Amino acid sequence: MEKAVHLSTKAGPEVPGEPTKMGTSMVDSAAAAVQSFTPINQIHQHLCAFHFYAYDMTRQVESHHFCGHINEDMRQCLIYDGPDANARLIGLEYIVTEKLFMTLPDDEKKLWHTHEWEVKGGFLFMPGVPETIQRQDLEKVAKTYGKVYHFWQVDLGHELPIGLPNLMMAVTRDGQLYPEMVKETEKKFGISIDKERESRAYMKGPEHGIHPLANGGGKGLKLEMREVDLKPVESVPRVFV
Repeated sequence: MEKAVHLSTKAGPEVPGEPTKMGTSMVDSAAAAVQSFTPINQIHQHLCAFHFYAYDMTRQVESHHFCGHINEDMRQCLIYDGPDANARLIGLEYIVTEKLFMTLPDDEKKLWHTHEWEVKGGFLFMPGVPETIQRQDLEKVAKTYGKVYHFWQVDLGHELPIGLPNLMMAVTRDGQLYPEMVKETEKKFGISIDKERESRAYMKGPEHGIHPLANGGGKGLKLEMREVDLKPVESVPRVFV
């Protein structure tokens, strides 16, 4: 049985494969000179937080979100296992306001988690950004809901992204995160979660309170793959044949 590694403290990811060759780098440089990266260039925010597997709270991952706003009610984030150039893309998260969350079907609401305690508890922060500036946005984030999937199980030491996507959840109260993981993060980024918590005590969560179906409805959730019988090929319209 695989054993979860709760702390990601390695200097860099060990991904199998040959080092990038000169020819590949030249092609990348040439393409970068003429192509537009408009969607990527909309990313203007780096948030660091902690996720745990929706079906196993003992598996916890430090997650670095690189986010861009679609509009005032929704932002989308690419999630990496670190802030460095060689970080692995391990997941993604969608963040919506309470207004949009309330329009979701009840079965869908269970897949979304709250950010109130994650923010107010000091566990979500912007590395390198002064707290006074962070608070202007985190006041909004504390009222939102997020839906996040991880595709790469780095906590198990997987060298490649294998297996099904995993629904993840966020902190909703004290005592859920491993203290040693929190301390390691504080040391790396020179922050004090306790101090940040004190400065955010005035913040408020969703206007209507945390929805009872959010955060898995208080239950664990896990994606599973099932085989289904496909219709015979003959039943498919042969429009393009």
